[in-house]
Amino acid sequence: MEEKGIGESVKAAVFFERARKVAETNNFDYAIDMYLEGLRCTPDALQHGHIPLHELALVRQGKGGKKPSMMERMKRLRGKTPLEQMLNAEYLLAKDPGHLPYAEAMLKAAVAGDYKKTAKWIADLAFQENNAARKPSLQTYLLLKDSYKAIGEFDRAIIACQHASHLKPEDGELADEFKNLTAELTVVRGKYDQDGDFRQSIKDREAQEKLHAQEGVVKTEDYRVLAVEEARKGLAEDPNLPKHIFNLAQALSDLRNDEAENEAIELLENAYKSKSDFSFEQRAGLFRIKQLKRKIRQAKAALETKADEAQAKARVAELSAQLDSTELEHYRLCVENYPTDLQAKYEYGVRLVRNKQYDDAIPLFQEAQKDPRRKIPSMDKIGYCFYMKGWFADSIDVFTQAIEAYEIKDDGVAKELRYNLAGSYEQKGDMEKALEIYRKIAQLDFGYKDVRQRVDKLRGD
Repeated sequence: MEEKGIGESVKAAVFFERARKVAETNNFDYAIDMYLEGLRCTPDALQHGHIPLHELALVRQGKGGKKPSMMERMKRLRGKTPLEQMLNAEYLLAKDPGHLPYAEAMLKAAVAGDYKKTAKWIADLAFQENNAARKPSLQTYLLLKDSYKAIGEFDRAIIACQHASHLKPEDGELADEFKNLTAELTVVRGKYDQDGDFRQSIKDREAQEKLHAQEGVVKTEDYRVLAVEEARKGLAEDPNLPKHIFNLAQALSDLRNDEAENEAIELLENAYKSKSDFSFEQRAGLFRIKQLKRKIRQAKAALETKADEAQAKARVAELSAQLDSTELEHYRLCVENYPTDLQAKYEYGVRLVRNKQYDDAIPLFQEAQKDPRRKIPSMDKIGYCFYMKGWFADSIDVFTQAIEAYEIKDDGVAKELRYNLAGSYEQKGDMEKALEIYRKIAQLDFGYKDVRQRVDKLRGD
């Protein structure tokens, strides 16, 4: 028990140090609790609290740490004060660091509590996550815009507003907001006429230009080279810190050339050998896959030019086969090292299906369907495996269950499930039932795959 009268910063330091030592023993959940207790004392502690907690969360995730349970989510997605709300959201984020809504909840609470350092840090993190998403969220950019504005980070607010405008270019209010934010930034920067503020204004402008380059949708070549140089400096300062290794590897990979990508992969492989931490090898595997996909795109582009077509086709085939084997081995290792990772099991199952290893894939999909996000795709894959094995009665059962479990009845997934179910009935010899399902699909989408031809054929038969 902490003695009364000890300063909050001293108590926080005790919790942070305890968290660090506990994390070294891989007791991640207890370490999370200790970090949060420290942050309860000093909510805006970045270097000793929020940042190491987030790094711990990434390591925990890499080692297969469980995501928050339903009860934890129900308990933590609320709080009486902004501080309590922020720490509750950070607890959930620590157990699922890739879940953007937890970061957003933490950001809202940090802004409400006027924890400006924390708000800026988590906003930057959310910005990066949203930029990297396949479909960036307009609502997230709007939240970032308002949050940055609330804490006086007008340059970042402008960039968030620009991203939002790209997603909704016809929105006049966003255009007006951009003008207002630019005006406010000008007012803030206009204070450089005070003693000593001119140099700071120049530094701020340079920082803004760097931020524009860093957080733009497409990074310029100059920025990518600069990012590598800065990452090398970080690694030189502390070669054993995983964050520096990952940062340099990512910066090298962003250069998108063989030499830099190979250096990134070698860096991660060496870290894996010295630290026996599979998260390094996992990232190296992802970079190998990324490199092969880039090469395939280049080979396909060469094929479209029709120059030496036979050689170009052979190159595409060779690289595709190499990608297939690389992905298969990568996800096999992921499942082996992270046996509770349902996403890895699903991805490995998909690669096994591509290689016609249906018996090995089925148990993986049966496990993966426990993840609500992959339940229907996993059931679809199980049904497909049974179909390819000739177990048509079983594929009918699984496809039927998937259709009943899937709430949307008229989107692409629903049509695919029904099409597969109809095919299973057709192969089983129940042409009447197959025709009935094909007809329903045709009534919904007459141009879907070869449904029209199948209906005509079955009616003719």
